Amino acid sequence: MMKKIVLKMAMLGGAVVLYNKLPNGVKSVVAVNLPVYSPSKETMNVHSSLYGKRVAFLGSSITYGAGSMGKSFVEYLQARDGVIPTKSAISGTTLAGLEPKAYTSRLRTDFDQHASYDVFVCQLSTNDDRDHKKLGEITPYTQKGQFDRNTTIGAIEDTLSYVRTNFGCPIIFYTCLRKTDEAYSELIKQLYALQAKWHFYILDLWDNSVMKESIKNNPSMMVDDAHPTQFGYKQLWTPVFEKELQDVLNLDK
Repeated sequence: MMKKIVLKMAMLGGAVVLYNKLPNGVKSVVAVNLPVYSPSKETMNVHSSLYGKRVAFLGSSITYGAGSMGKSFVEYLQARDGVIPTKSAISGTTLAGLEPKAYTSRLRTDFDQHASYDVFVCQLSTNDDRDHKKLGEITPYTQKGQFDRNTTIGAIEDTLSYVRTNFGCPIIFYTCLRKTDEAYSELIKQLYALQAKWHFYILDLWDNSVMKESIKNNPSMMVDDAHPTQFGYKQLWTPVFEKELQDVLNLDK
């Protein structure tokens, strides 16, 4: 309920009277989603080492910006660094599954198979276990295709194989911040095990103590345990992704 109030009120930034009637906790979240924190207020750095880099983003609510009116680190990278993004992000979706909104389905429909990307970024969804998707198992080292997309690990391997075959660019999987979740913790362990087979990059926000401390000191960066506000994306998420992209692409800072 609070999320709905926050999003509606954020879109009605001029509704001062209604804003003043909100509880203080909700007010603070609305305040850090006001237009002053929008990516449109960023100044483009044409000298950024990321300027003109083409980056594909596949994910769910964190990539979409569910707590920040559909604006995430993707839009800040575009506005601040001149990144050219292709973004496919739908809240609540899973890695596993053959449904049109599932990750591996959108991988095939939302990204031009003949496009040239400098890097491909994929969110490790937190939704699979809640949606009762089977975890699956890592296939033998020699298996490079025909993965079970109805399992989470199979979908990850399918994504890695598809991106490598069609785009031939570096791949980054990033994990999400959220409250204690044993199933997600196990999935992250499996992601690291997959790294030995597929040689991709992992941006592990789940285990990032610096980010956790920053959020503890400034709770207005988050709507809840998982979803950042625009202020959070601007101040914390975007710099982390800037550094990761620069490191992966071997760019000068």
